This record gives sequence, structure tokens and C-alpha cells, in this order.
Amino acid sequence: MPESSQRVAEAAAFRSFANGYLREIDPGIRVRHALADGAPATCVEWSLRSRHVAIRAEIVSPSLCGAQRFGRLWTRHRHEPRWRLVAPMRALQDLLDEASARCDEGVPETARTRELELLGRVLDSYRETARQLELPDPEDEASFIDAERSLVFGHWLHPTPKSRQGLTPWQARAYAPEEGGRFRLAVFAADAALVRHDSAVGRSGPEIALDLLGADAARLALRPGEIALPMHPLQAEALMLEPPIAEMLAAGALRPLGAFGPLFTATSSLRTVYAPESAWMAKFSLPVTLTNSLRVNRMAELEAGVAVARLLARSGGAEHPAFRILADPAYLTLHCPGLRESGFETVLRENPFRGGAERGIATVAALTAEPRPGRPSRLAALVRRVGSGGAADLAHAARTWFSLYLDCMLEPVIALYDRHGIALEAHQQNALLDIAEGWPRRGFYRDNQGFYLSDSARPRLERLVPETGAIASLYFDDAEIRRRLAYYLVVNQVFSVIARMGHDGLVREEVLLDDLARRLEAVARRMAGEGHAFARALLDGPTLCTKANLRVRLADRDELAAGDAAGTYIDMPNPLKARAARTTSGRVLAS
Repeated sequence: MPESSQRVAEAAAFRSFANGYLREIDPGIRVRHALADGAPATCVEWSLRSRHVAIRAEIVSPSLCGAQRFGRLWTRHRHEPRWRLVAPMRALQDLLDEASARCDEGVPETARTRELELLGRVLDSYRETARQLELPDPEDEASFIDAERSLVFGHWLHPTPKSRQGLTPWQARAYAPEEGGRFRLAVFAADAALVRHDSAVGRSGPEIALDLLGADAARLALRPGEIALPMHPLQAEALMLEPPIAEMLAAGALRPLGAFGPLFTATSSLRTVYAPESAWMAKFSLPVTLTNSLRVNRMAELEAGVAVARLLARSGGAEHPAFRILADPAYLTLHCPGLRESGFETVLRENPFRGGAERGIATVAALTAEPRPGRPSRLAALVRRVGSGGAADLAHAARTWFSLYLDCMLEPVIALYDRHGIALEAHQQNALLDIAEGWPRRGFYRDNQGFYLSDSARPRLERLVPETGAIASLYFDDAEIRRRLAYYLVVNQVFSVIARMGHDGLVREEVLLDDLARRLEAVARRMAGEGHAFARALLDGPTLCTKANLRVRLADRDELAAGDAAGTYIDMPNPLKARAARTTSGRVLAS
């Protein structure tokens, strides 16, 4: 009998929280646990000093570089002689209490408030996961938008992967990606003198906004000297309740016109919307807190998107046969006196996934996501479809798939950094693959929040696009770029592919880590600049950078609003360095 959605969601909540706890708070110790029938189970054991208890979690599928998959859970008070089974949410709450105690930085009352806030978000994420498990599977798994809809469990290494504060279940039916809700954009007419916009392409921001509305643009009752501002319906409703916006509405400088344009649907990021017939996507601010942050577009991000679009065009950095960066080449917003952002900040993104080109496009996050119970992962289904024969043939197909994936995603991103000093925040949700033929044939990168320009390349980049020098948090020291790129590209993205193939029994992780190391060695030999330094750091460093999502949540810190990365990143043991030690000791790896 299939497990209930509540039981599956509870186990998923523990899995994501415990993996974060294991990586950020305490790696625990590996022990053997004797089961009732005498058989041993491999477990991780945590000693919770603040609660005088220990927890053992059965590891049913281990990983060298990704998420552990857990089975049964046991707990024992220090005075109890025997271990007893414990429910996932009870064990999770004990881990949360311990994590809060270890990360407490000051006033106990403040720490308790933050602990309860995190517990609330955990429960919110659990409820949303359970609700989504009741939804039918996407009808067409080969399309771009249905891949965007498929992230039932969310980020595997986040304590609250499906938390959406500010979005009710009835709103989610219309505006969240999982249910495929469709909606028109709310359009405002604004005095042109109050509209700020920029564009790196031949059409201006206001012209692209009209393109976004399609044939309906001709029906807008714009007055002379007005510009149309399309807006997400949720954001529009919230904005009209803001006093400065209400004053502009009352003064007639801003007018609501109603809903226009084609039917849009949310992508996996919720605030970026897509219509299959439109040449543009739009990314809005939303009055919703997702995972770590209130999702607000900042002016620096809008400006960075346009500046980097110019930079890529002028440097030739976007030219690669197996890789494409989706540009965010234009923006527009309403200027509200006294405010840096008004809430109308809108990113306009090119949409190549239309006219049949949307077939076979999926994020790496969708391919590697934990599947629904009883279903294979998208990646396993793909590899089994292109592979044939027995286990050896399947392992060969998996390694070939992995190699082609590195061609499309790893090498182009490192080459862009090496040649042009431009690094990308290429985590698994921002990375897409063309897998229409089963094999990876082309990679894509999206998102204007994730560009890191090298300080060492600054003179050359500023000559190409002078305005890059005036945009906050766009240039970084190369040592910091190497750290962050190691997390986003390798720890978050490539390791997720390796772990998924390992969990699915396609090929052992050790084999793929070896394949990755050989590829990085080849990259280091070919490149002499920052690409070489980055590859060598991945291969030789004892640690790699990882994101401290649990610690960020325990601090109740909005990382996007913080303006710096303090406390956002920590170090983890480097599986590639560990692999090198195993190889040196003469251990033979086989698929």
C-alpha cells in the first residue's frame, strides 16, 4: 500500500533538515545498530548535549558528496538502556533544539524566538510538501514548464525547502508552479517621467513590456505621456496597499488598467513567469518569503543584468556552441521619491523556449530531484532510456551521460571565467540542459542575481562596459570567486548529479568523482589563468565552500537583504581531495 503523503512529507522534512545538520552543525559518528532480527544497520549517531539524548538515523543510501538518504530513526536518553524508535518530526525537533543551542550568539530570548520561527517554517514546508504530493504528476515531462513544476521536495540541503510565507494555498493554486495555474498580468499606466528603464538590446524596456502583453497591448487605454507597467497580480495587490503607491494612485500619476496579455505561469522560482508564445519572460518582486529571503528585485540587480548583457555581447563571452546564457537585457520600474526601490522593479528576460524549442529542456534541479515514492528520478529514467543491456552497459551509459553533461555545463562555465573574468552563480536551479535526445546537448544559465566579475579583469571589463564599475557587489576578489564558484557549480550542481546517479544505482559515486577529477586535471592543463587556479583549487584543496542554509535560517537572516555574505558560507571536506588520497593509497575503483 502506498505511503500516505503525510508520512512521506514528514520523512522528507527530516531528510533535508538532517542533511543540513550533518554538514553544518555536526557530522556525527558512523555506527552499526543491531535490529530486532539481529541484522545490523549502518547509522549516523548524534549526541545532543542540550537535551541529554542521542539520535541514530539509519543510512539506507549513503553519499560521498550529496544528500544521505535516511530510513528508521532511534533515540535514547542517556539514562535509558535501550534505543527506541522515534518519529521523524520528533527527531527533527530535537536536532533543531540542539542546533539552536550550539549556534546561540547572545540573548536566550532572541535565540528561542528564532528557533520557534524556524520550527514554524519547517512545519509550513512540511504541509506544503504533503499538499503537493496529493497533486497529479505533470502531464508532459518533456516540456520546459512541466520540468519547472516537478520540484515536489525542493532543495535537498535546506531546512525549509518548500516554505512560502505570504502565499496561501488558494493563491498557490493560481500562482505557484506545481499546479500549473495560469494568469494574466496586472497592468498599470504611469507618468513616463516617473518610469526608470534601461536596455542592452534594440528595443527599450517599455517596448519590451508591450511585447510581453502581445496583442492586448493595442487595447491599453494609455494617455499621452504614459508608459505601461505590467506587474505580477500578487505584487500588484500588495503594492496598492503601500501608502506611497496609494498616494500616487490618488494623484493620478499611476493608474491601474486591469489584467492584460497572454496567460502566464510560474517557473520554479515562482516570481519569474513564462508564456510559451512570448519572446520574453518577466521576473517580478513578490510579497512572499521563499526559503531564506523575501523575494525582492533590487536596483543593483536590474542594473547588473543590463550591464552584463552588454558585457557578454561586447566581449564575445556568450559565444559557445554547447552553452548559452539567457540574458536579462532590460528592466523597467516606477520611481517613487525617497525610495531606492518602489516594488515595481521588473526584469525582462529573453525566452528561447518557444515554438517547439521548449521540448526537452529541464533544470539540473528537476533531473536530480528526489522522485515521488515508487517513481524513478528524471535522471534515472533518462539514462535507462538511452542505455541498454545489463548493469555494466547502464554504468557505461551513465558515465557517457555525465561526460556530455560536463561538456555542456562545467567546461563552458570555467572557460568563461578563465577567458573573460566572468563567473556565474550556476547552481542547479539556474542551470538547464537540452536533453531532447536523452543525452545532454546544450547547457543554459539564467538569473541576473548571480554574476561575479573578477577584480583582476576589472580594467578590461570596465573599458568594455564602464557602468559595471558603479554597480554594487558586482566585482569580487578571485579567491572569493573561486570559493563561491566551487559551491554553486560543483558542490550544488555537479555533486547533485553524482549523488543522484549513485542513489539510483546507475554507477558508483567513486567512479564519477574520478571522472570529474580527470576532467578538472585536463582543464587545469589547458588553461593558464583563473580557470587553471580554480580547477587546481577544486582538486587540491582540503575543503570546499558550501552554503550554510541551516545557520542562516537559525539566525533568521534574509541573505538577499543583508548585502554581504557574512555567515552564508562555510567549509566542508573536499570529496575530490579524499578521492585523490584513496587513489594514492592504491585503492582500485570499479563501476
